[in-house]
Amino acid sequence: MSAAVSALTTTPPGGERLVILFDGHCKFCTRSAKRLARWFKSSVVARSFQDDGVLDAMPGVSYDACMKRMHVVTPAGRVFAGAEAVTRVLARTPVVGFLFFLYYVPGVRQLSELAYDWVAKYRYRLFGKTEACDPGGTCHLHG
Repeated sequence: MSAAVSALTTTPPGGERLVILFDGHCKFCTRSAKRLARWFKSSVVARSFQDDGVLDAMPGVSYDACMKRMHVVTPAGRVFAGAEAVTRVLARTPVVGFLFFLYYVPGVRQLSELAYDWVAKYRYRLFGKTEACDPGGTCHLHG
């Protein structure tokens, strides 16, 4: 599980937008990340870590880590993962965004991360794979 506040940093992605690193082979992940990017188009951009060169631009953020959890990289280069990453994006919601920081209430964070980890582990079984996953075996169930 991640710490309450991430200590991981990477090369700042440039610009003033958060970068969501999502699994482009997961239907649920792709749909969710693109929806968040649409809702927050002025402050969020979504990138599939499965695409060539995406992780090369962010040293320290590994493929294996991204296979386990969605990551968000801030304009300053701070990296958040899992439920905390989702919280960092949703906290940008006008008027009610501050409510998402309830994630940091003791107990809420732990339950959120447990639920997030379970969904992430079984995402292909629960929601399926995108067309980007070829049937020849480049994608397989993780976990």
